[in-house]
Amino acid sequence: MQADFAQHIRRGEVWVLNDPPVGYIVMKRRGEALFVENVAVDPVRHGFGFGGQLLDFAEQHALALGAKRITLFTNVYMTENRSFYPSIGYHEVARRTEEGYERVYFSKPLPARRTASV
Repeated sequence: MQADFAQHIRRGEVWVLNDPPVGYIVMKRRGEALFVENVAVDPVRHGFGFGGQLLDFAEQHALALGAKRITLFTNVYMTENRSFYPSIGYHEVARRTEEGYERVYFSKPLPARRTASV
């Protein structure tokens, strides 16, 4: 990871789960999508649903922003992620090598925002 977290924090792109923290998510708007740049959970807290909570939060945030989909990527070697994301509605859309990493890209469409009718 070569992320500049200070910059992410200044931009308001980082959300932390619980106090004391058990995980965090970094996300930002990219066109019609909300891009999840990073999701991390304390390794001793794996398996308790915290990653799913963070991704649920991302979906609600994306809906509030009017985004049409959520996008993210994982490393090809993170096999647990590659099976988890499809189980919650994400679809693999691409594989690329970037910055020396083999990445698998996923996308999840979001329901259209309802508008009030008169």
